[in-house]
Amino acid sequence: MTSVTTPVNRAAARGITFYCALAVFAQESMWTFYDTQVPPLLREHVGSAAVVGLLMGMDNLFGIFIQPWMGNRSDNTRTRWGRRMPYIAVVMPLSALLFLLIPLAWSFASLVAVMFLFALVGNSFKPVVESLMPDFIEPERRSRGNAAVKIASGLTTITSAVISVLLVDSHPTLAFTVPSGIAFIAVAVLVWRVRDNRSRAYQAALVEDAADVRHAADNPEAPVATGVRMRQIVLGILRDVDRSRLFLLASVLLFGGAYAASRALITPYGMETIGMSRGDAGGLTLPAGVAFLVAAYPAALLAERIGRLRTMAIGMAVFAAAMVLATAVPTATATMVALGMAGLGASGFVINAAVVLWNLAPSMRVIGTYTGLYTVTWQLGGLVGPAAVGGMVDITGWRFMLLDAGLLAALAVAAVLRIQALARRRTDGVGKVL
Repeated sequence: MTSVTTPVNRAAARGITFYCALAVFAQESMWTFYDTQVPPLLREHVGSAAVVGLLMGMDNLFGIFIQPWMGNRSDNTRTRWGRRMPYIAVVMPLSALLFLLIPLAWSFASLVAVMFLFALVGNSFKPVVESLMPDFIEPERRSRGNAAVKIASGLTTITSAVISVLLVDSHPTLAFTVPSGIAFIAVAVLVWRVRDNRSRAYQAALVEDAADVRHAADNPEAPVATGVRMRQIVLGILRDVDRSRLFLLASVLLFGGAYAASRALITPYGMETIGMSRGDAGGLTLPAGVAFLVAAYPAALLAERIGRLRTMAIGMAVFAAAMVLATAVPTATATMVALGMAGLGASGFVINAAVVLWNLAPSMRVIGTYTGLYTVTWQLGGLVGPAAVGGMVDITGWRFMLLDAGLLAALAVAAVLRIQALARRRTDGVGKVL
């Protein structure tokens, strides 16, 4: 079989979307299993829940610094294999190997050391993998591709649960080989089938590189361009008079915080407000997870029909309305229905937000950096959101926790509506893919 090249028809687009989804599925399979099964390993060595939580948050801290940097580094890489695959071919198997070593750690120090290395390496290839799809897929169809990727990521929760039920109690070490095996298989398939040196984004980047070289030749006193640096990209976003990218990142931070708070604080909410047991309260988010997966692809199709920004705003408005409904009727049934509604709404934002940021990128050379910035902003929302909503709960009480989360979502809607207003003023044609 021949390697995948720039999609020129629907079959080729579906092919590269499948490979990208496979890569993300493999990546997230390790992370999801890591989040569920590493805490019990830590508990074997340390009794403090605070220490366990601190060590489990180490990967998020690393990600804030590593992911944008690695995305930018891959953007500036030029090889005969392209700019993403060299990193995936080397770093992804190394990550899988480190993951295998986690249950073999013989002491607390060795376990923390392996966790440190896995967090470092795992965060290194995450933005690289997630940048493959926009490299290949044209801006008009990226929502569909991102929907497939998000569905693949969502399915890892089920995969992790199945592995835990079937293997963890009887074969705890063997259980870690399953996510690792998925990663090894995925990287083998990607190396065999994908050559991102033929992607539309890579070819466009080469054209821009050549233009820089010609400019340097015509202007000997000008510095020779060696790629687009992180500082240059961030300053470009901050100084842009249009502000669309800044407002978008603000909406990601706000809605990421609302979404994370509605999940992280739902168990104590169910216990304090509805009077549920800890186990029953923990199951309140199940409808939201199912609804998100069901609505992911329709959210992409809707975005292509009415616009991505409008779909994002509608989705967040539905999420906020669901928070109001749950607050108005604080029963277990109403809360589950409302959270299912919230999952439907969340899909409208999550499927399309990264696509809008990619489409707002000033150059194909910075797709990886923008992927890293999106991921880090979402993670920051996940860190700040529960704390902010928790602070509001301290003032308003648990009865209004979901309403407090809905307030963050409403602020995110305002940010997206501002981007819509700015898009209507654009004359560069970008508004057509927003």
